[in-house]
Amino acid sequence: MRPGDGYHKWVEWSEEDDTYVGRCPDVITGIHGSDSIRLYEELCEVVDEVLVAFKASGRPLPRPVTRPMQEVA
Repeated sequence: MRPGDGYHKWVEWSEEDDTYVGRCPDVITGIHGSDSIRLYEELCEVVDEVLVAFKASGRPLPRPVTRPMQEVA
């Protein structure tokens, strides 16, 4: 299992920025790119690297609190 597997990550198109934005709000604010699939791969790599750096510095890992919507009302 990868370090970032417990964190919710997603990629969405930003009309305002005219690019794809990858987010993982429990760990980083986001990254951007022109290819949504490659961007998701990069997002996973960045999240994993940040979490490894947290552990290496002795800092506690952020608690995963962001969850995808389970039900639509």
